[in-house]
Amino acid sequence: MISNFINMKVKALVLFSGGLDSLLAAKILLEQNIQVVGLVFKSYFFDEKQAKKFVRQLKIPLKIINFGKEHLEIVKNPKYGYGKGINPCIDCRLLMLKKAKELMQKENFNFVATGEVLGERPFSQNKKALELIEKESSLKGYLLRPLSAKLLPKTIPEEKGWVKREKLFEIKGRRRKKQIDLAKKFGLEYPQPSGGCILTDLIFSKKLKELLEMKKDIGKNDVELLKVGKHFWFDGIKVVLGRNEKENKKIEKLSKKKDVLIKPKFPGPTALIRVYKGKVSKNLIRKVKKLIKDYSKKAKLRSKFEVIFV
Repeated sequence: MISNFINMKVKALVLFSGGLDSLLAAKILLEQNIQVVGLVFKSYFFDEKQAKKFVRQLKIPLKIINFGKEHLEIVKNPKYGYGKGINPCIDCRLLMLKKAKELMQKENFNFVATGEVLGERPFSQNKKALELIEKESSLKGYLLRPLSAKLLPKTIPEEKGWVKREKLFEIKGRRRKKQIDLAKKFGLEYPQPSGGCILTDLIFSKKLKELLEMKKDIGKNDVELLKVGKHFWFDGIKVVLGRNEKENKKIEKLSKKKDVLIKPKFPGPTALIRVYKGKVSKNLIRKVKKLIKDYSKKAKLRSKFEVIFV
């Protein structure tokens, strides 16, 4: 009589960004006849678009979890600090893996896998960080990193024979040549390396840090506003100027109660005034009108404006 285990299809939940490493991690497991489901997270700082685009070639399901509010709280006050920008990569990874563990238990997956590569990212993928993440996520033994598995302790999926260790890899370091060669071998299309998370962008990071120093209690709307226009501070009051018609419309759309919009009656940038500390004065409105003129080629001395108190 065939045992239940032989009849059982091993199920793996793979953290899937759609980048080269996560594509390979999923493909390596598919090559071992393991049932793979991708799991991608979206927040105010990254989305699921790349994952949805590149998962199609693997022909696997993709689950999407929106954890924007929780992730923002992590960004405000990470336990394990930031990378070069304002990216709390270790805390972010932990939050993802804790969510993955909940899903693993709820839907009877056998283990969780990621595309992490030992030494690829100095802050979050050194050996100490990988050990910490495995322990703190409560996935000890059930977290497989197929690309670097042979350089790491055996996992339970390997010990139980669900995954063949000899078919896993020992990739390490920041160079991607081995991954690229492997992708070619598998016939996989993959995106060029890029910062999918805007928190690694140093210009955006600077703007977010300035905002958090002014006020911790911010939400999605405040984050979205940081992604558009030119930004200026006037003693606790933020002024955002649109750089083109599209941004002018986006700024108007993002305006909320107690904001002030100043729209020029000539081709030029719309300004949004948002108070974090203090109040809007007539003098400030004059300064913002001058700012709009400074950034408009068609402004004249007696140009007029529409001032809207939202």
